[in-house]
Amino acid sequence: MAKITRPALKIRDLTLRDGQQSLFATRMDQATIDKLLPFYEDARFYIMEVWGGAVPDSVMRYLDESPWNRLRTVSKAMDSKSENRKSLLSALSRGRNLFGYVPYPNSVLEGFYKEAIENGLNVMRIFDALNDIDNVRESIKLINDLGGIADGAVCYTVDPKPEEPENKGGFLGKLKSMFGGKAQAPEKIFTDEYFVEKAKAMEALGAKIITLKDMAGLVNPSRAASIISALKAQVKVPVDFHTHCTPGYGLASSLMAIINGVDILDTNIWWFGGGSAAPAIELIYIFCQRLGVEIEANMEAVGRIRTELLNARKALADFDLNRDNMPVAFDPLNDTLPAEIAALFDSAIEFAFANDEEGLLDACHKIEAYFHFPKPNELVKNAEVPGGMYSNMVAQLKQLKSEDLLEDAMRLIPMVRRDAGLIPLVTPTSQIVGSQAVLVALDRKNGKPDYTTTNNQFISLVKGEYGKTPVPVDPAFREKITGSAEEKAYDVSSYKRPQNPTLEEMGGIALASNNEEMLLLELLPSVANGFLRKRRQEEYDAQRATVAAEAAVVEEVVCEPITGPTFNAPMGGRIVSVNVKEGQPVKKGDLLLVYEAMKMENDVEAEKDDVVKRILVKEGDVVGTDAPLIEFQD
Repeated sequence: MAKITRPALKIRDLTLRDGQQSLFATRMDQATIDKLLPFYEDARFYIMEVWGGAVPDSVMRYLDESPWNRLRTVSKAMDSKSENRKSLLSALSRGRNLFGYVPYPNSVLEGFYKEAIENGLNVMRIFDALNDIDNVRESIKLINDLGGIADGAVCYTVDPKPEEPENKGGFLGKLKSMFGGKAQAPEKIFTDEYFVEKAKAMEALGAKIITLKDMAGLVNPSRAASIISALKAQVKVPVDFHTHCTPGYGLASSLMAIINGVDILDTNIWWFGGGSAAPAIELIYIFCQRLGVEIEANMEAVGRIRTELLNARKALADFDLNRDNMPVAFDPLNDTLPAEIAALFDSAIEFAFANDEEGLLDACHKIEAYFHFPKPNELVKNAEVPGGMYSNMVAQLKQLKSEDLLEDAMRLIPMVRRDAGLIPLVTPTSQIVGSQAVLVALDRKNGKPDYTTTNNQFISLVKGEYGKTPVPVDPAFREKITGSAEEKAYDVSSYKRPQNPTLEEMGGIALASNNEEMLLLELLPSVANGFLRKRRQEEYDAQRATVAAEAAVVEEVVCEPITGPTFNAPMGGRIVSVNVKEGQPVKKGDLLLVYEAMKMENDVEAEKDDVVKRILVKEGDVVGTDAPLIEFQD
């Protein structure tokens, strides 16, 4: 068996952040985290990713918990602020978008980074969904200035596929028209040189780690070998490889990355690995043992975490797409592999050295099948989407009772992506494109033209407010979506810091009680508003606990039947604001209300001149698909 000589492989454990986000829609609560942390203390991972990404939003939105408390709790357990720390703690930042879904000014970035580092964060992995270097410049500088470690992540994506029949007027169709309709292949955009140049630009800005971030798992083994070797040759800082197993490349591509000298590899622990997440460290350990490569992690401690993680996964069964077919239990330190499975590991290594991609993938897929890891997801592979995006779409469409739209929406994602400038799909662009694909599927279901319904963030993306797209958006399409063919960048000077309202009904206290809560209001105003109101309500109720309880008066409200025409919700969501009053005349195109669906805000406009008879919802209401929102006069 071939051996290689190289430094020990460092591990970034993703289990507590990206692992649970990819497989379980970020629903792991603080109580579960608290049970796991003692087992992590001896694991000695180089880095543990525990924060950022969807965590600040999801723990407030779904778990009613504080993201700051989560960071502080993990930091205390891992002693991350000490020279004797047990592991570096990392978070994922979307650059100019931070942990949210819109661009933010430098003041918001600095506030969050400063608070995060003071609460124990060590490494901030910084990426931009469009690979626009201008969007990560300030974040890299701020993290370095504040004493953190800036990790610059280049988002991997692929060139477009041949044009689909339903989208002849799309991106490739427009390119073909430039050549008089001839079927000439366009020049490749996402070459190895493209990713290396982005990495070198981040290194020049001060990045101390460079990550190839393959959020959709689309880096096939040969490409992993060529890009990792090119990065190792042309950047001086450590190189990290982050991938997912969704389309079936993850394990094989990670092996290729190890052979080609990657310094840090992102993995999950067994019950949180494979499928739409990163590979399991246990399988990587077996490969490294056979290659003669040391792994910088205490695998005995990893085994203790693995035992506790099984209980954590069972507690997340409602969000587990594979709960009826989980991996079989396995301990690489004590369990003996059957001879035929051990031979598959050896064959995979031989195929890797021979650059036989077909043989390598076949061996890795057989290994994963033996352990009952999910098979390659062809739907996700063809749609070219990240695992977290897929699991979130499934969870949210299930919540909206619109599961029947999933397959249609997935098929539409490549079209929406091309129309928006061939953008990589990673939060927030994955959420924006995914939500828009659902809206196009709804348009088609209702017999309407594509893009009849658009979400506000998609409009901003096409307008240019998220940055420069890899391929320019067609001006005609931009005009169709935004009303203007002109590209318009986001103007940070127009940012208005949200007010910290006084809650008169709770004795005149402020909604945000300190700086970290105010930062949540700035970052995620809609979600944080509800979360903080609950905290203030709890405090207010506690203050009044000594006062005799007042009898609740329940008023039965008899609703007047609806007799006039109504505007119904195109899809389920939560009402953000109501912009009209009863009795108000409205003209076609006037803004009636704004509602949030799949984390995207959507404008509801009048379809014709009319008079508002009755408003059937109020701010904060959660409505289902086709629920009546506004009644008009006859």
